[in-house]
Amino acid sequence: MPIRPAQLAALMREVEQEDPIDFADLPFPEDELRDLVANHLCEMAAAMENFSQEDRLMTLLAVSAKLVLENLVLHVQLLRRHNLPVGNDVNALLQRLRKGPGSDEG
Repeated sequence: MPIRPAQLAALMREVEQEDPIDFADLPFPEDELRDLVANHLCEMAAAMENFSQEDRLMTLLAVSAKLVLENLVLHVQLLRRHNLPVGNDVNALLQRLRKGPGSDEG
């Protein structure tokens, strides 16, 4: 049975308890934004109904990776725009990226 948007939105809220999202002063209600995203992702998942399990997983991982990358880029851009230093976690990630692939030291 596919997950329903309301279930996904509830899971999103649970995840946010550990890692809250700063909605700042966006002129949109937080729950409406969650519902919008949950609906979109459930529609995307339904469109992959005929995909193999492996293709579905790869597609969802690609979408997730793209969103994490986009979030990182927007976060760094925002910090730079306000002349704020990047946090230690972001700085460590950027340092690893500058070293290039295959240079993991950890």
